[in-house]
Amino acid sequence: MANKYEVGDVLTGKVTGVQPYGAFVALDEQTQGLVHISEITYGFVSNVSEFLTVGQDVDVKILEIDETTEKISLSIRALQERPTTVRKKEVLPRKSLQDRVDEADANGFNSLKDKLQDWIEQSGQ
Repeated sequence: MANKYEVGDVLTGKVTGVQPYGAFVALDEQTQGLVHISEITYGFVSNVSEFLTVGQDVDVKILEIDETTEKISLSIRALQERPTTVRKKEVLPRKSLQDRVDEADANGFNSLKDKLQDWIEQSGQ
């Protein structure tokens, strides 16, 4: 590595390559790092080239430096404001199948139960 970089440094680099798993970003003439697809932006990214193109200048933050392999992990997402999450409506606990059958029986068969005695009496005459 030509320059001494540190974890947490924020730099401007140039995208040198786009792959399905992320993008390579040149930090200087001799040093480049990888922005993994999960570090491009918040949310789901299915296609890196929808967000980055070769030659594009990007601001990145250094997440990790592996001194033995000289690999640098970068993030664009770390420099973005985290989106507010929308809270889901409170989910009521699901009723068991038996509870739903009992509820349907209680509502649906009352009229049969009420008429059953009349039918029995009618059939006996």
